[in-house]
Amino acid sequence: MCEECQGQIAYVEPPFCARCGNTVFTTDLCPRCQTNPLQIDRIRSVVYFEGVLREALHHFKYDQLTALARPLGDLLATYWRQHPMPVDVIVPVPLHKTRLRERGYNQAALLAREMARQVGVAVDERTLLRQRSTAPQVELDITQRKKNVQGAFRCSSDALAGQRVLLIDDVCTTGATLEACAVAAREGGAHTVWALTLARAR
Repeated sequence: MCEECQGQIAYVEPPFCARCGNTVFTTDLCPRCQTNPLQIDRIRSVVYFEGVLREALHHFKYDQLTALARPLGDLLATYWRQHPMPVDVIVPVPLHKTRLRERGYNQAALLAREMARQVGVAVDERTLLRQRSTAPQVELDITQRKKNVQGAFRCSSDALAGQRVLLIDDVCTTGATLEACAVAAREGGAHTVWALTLARAR
């Protein structure tokens, strides 16, 4: 990504919730995580979903500009080097097979591969599956999002058993999808589940 573009990106900086990564001002945990925390160990994000980064992700996700996987993956890898996480395997959030056929690729998988190539951590794209097609999350509120993806994922084998898993996705909005993936990974025997997304909503 060019220097001019990087200068227009708003990076996620502390203080943020130690668990879900949302902005906080007075405590280590946001109000939601104090009362009803997501069922995932940690969520971290590199930049905010706005401006030039939002445009780049739109082109990457919907306009077949898969070459953007490298500069976007660079952002994830750079974050990893600055903030290493205790994980054994990288797992991209999967698409349902119908959506995968329509789009032709899983943007989370492309990001995961590029990041993994740079940081030297194995990628598993086979074990965590999206077993049910879900409505797009973008038009749903937080309660609807959680219900929409509940039970949508499963593990096809015990390959994640005992593993420290890092989920990778492009954007975190409410964390509902990442939580549903984490629940499935835990049911498959994962020891811990963290998540790293390229962007997050403010």
